[in-house]
Amino acid sequence: MNGIGITLRVLHDDERDLEQDLLAAAERHRTEHEFHHVATDVARWSREHATRLAALGPDHGVHLPGPRDHPSPGALTALREKASQALGRRPETGLLLLHDLRDLHLAASRSSLHWEMLAQAAQATRDQELLELVSSCHPQTLRQMRWTNTMIKVLSPQLLVSA
Repeated sequence: MNGIGITLRVLHDDERDLEQDLLAAAERHRTEHEFHHVATDVARWSREHATRLAALGPDHGVHLPGPRDHPSPGALTALREKASQALGRRPETGLLLLHDLRDLHLAASRSSLHWEMLAQAAQATRDQELLELVSSCHPQTLRQMRWTNTMIKVLSPQLLVSA
């Protein structure tokens, strides 16, 4: 496996992890409706990215699994929902939200760097299919980063001062 294959594998794993992290944070902060809905929406992008990377993998000598299955709703989901409602908007919950946003931002940044490396490799090797994939997916990852950064800017003053 060459460097492109290795980078595809790492990026694929990062995108799958980012999807799961976004969905988990959305559940933890269910009472923060805007955050919950946007996090759920942008998690779909990471799922799509992982699916598209998996489809391209064999062309670069790499087998990548498809998207992870989401756990079926059950007792754990109901418990998380109740805990989220019970915690509501306490200061500790706000600090946890900032912590989650920081981690999500760093994860999206890591993915963005890998997309950039693949873009450079695609240009150097004239791999049009890889370049099209990067051109389609990387802007969404950049939007994930901008969203987390904006949320941190908006929430930090209020949450850090009141904590």
